[in-house]
Amino acid sequence: MSPAARLLRARTLFAASALVLCALVLVFLTVGATGNWSFVLPFRGDRLLTIALVAWAVPFSTILFHTLSNNRILTPSIMGFDALFILTQTIGVYFLGSARIGGMDPQLVFTGELVVMTLFSLALYYLLYARMSRSIELLLLVGIICGVLFRSVAGLLQRLIDPGEFLVLQDRIFASFSGATNSEQLCAAIVIALSSAWAWYRLPAIDVMVLGRDRAVAAGVDHSRLSLEIFLVVTFLVAATTALVGPITFFGLLVVHLTYRLFPGAPHRMLIPLSVLVGAVLLIGAQVVLERVLGFVGAVGMIVEFVGGIAFILLLIGRRN
Repeated sequence: MSPAARLLRARTLFAASALVLCALVLVFLTVGATGNWSFVLPFRGDRLLTIALVAWAVPFSTILFHTLSNNRILTPSIMGFDALFILTQTIGVYFLGSARIGGMDPQLVFTGELVVMTLFSLALYYLLYARMSRSIELLLLVGIICGVLFRSVAGLLQRLIDPGEFLVLQDRIFASFSGATNSEQLCAAIVIALSSAWAWYRLPAIDVMVLGRDRAVAAGVDHSRLSLEIFLVVTFLVAATTALVGPITFFGLLVVHLTYRLFPGAPHRMLIPLSVLVGAVLLIGAQVVLERVLGFVGAVGMIVEFVGGIAFILLLIGRRN
């Protein structure tokens, strides 16, 4: 594809995605709205802001993680972030009780979850990657094992808690875009903005990493330092979104692979904005379907996980063939 054709394709995709997104935002904010608009619009606007933060951070982190691992099947959640989030929620409810957890400052809870997930990720990186083998495969393998361990411990504790407490816990561990407070949104926005700004500044060097370690080093890129920077950015982005809305395992994989199909071979500076638009379209569309078609039966995370899981299986089958 010639540069002119690539530029035309990019403009067409961006314009089409932006138009669809604007239409869905209008539908989301206005359709079915009755009563006082001064209440309805801010209420729906809060959910829209949460969706925007997730739609920006998750595809961004997934694309960076694909570049770091040189594997387009994996997602950052393979490191065990989702399982660690479920474990921390379960431990909190088990030892403190849902009433005490619910009475805590949401900003304090969000910060605690963010710190726990960040420390876990950094411990894995420094103990396994920086000091030992410098093998991203070993790092991912240990992350998977830790995820299984966290889920097993969480499952054991969930069987021991009171049934009423378990129902409250179930609401906390499923992804939801309606439970985030303004303070949590502000904290997440700051973390996501700073991490994204740094990654965007380093995009020229990240583009070189796609060529592989040896070629990147030959081109003058400090591969080890850049790998650490990408790993930190991915950690902050994933930890912030998981603490904000809960685990959404397959969302990033679904959005990013749709973007890959729409614009194959594009550099990061084009892939990332397009993936953000696609992610926002999918999330807002899923929210509209949940509210206007399903009548609030279920959660957006369920729809996204169902579609994303099917897409993941199809990717595995296609890769094998």
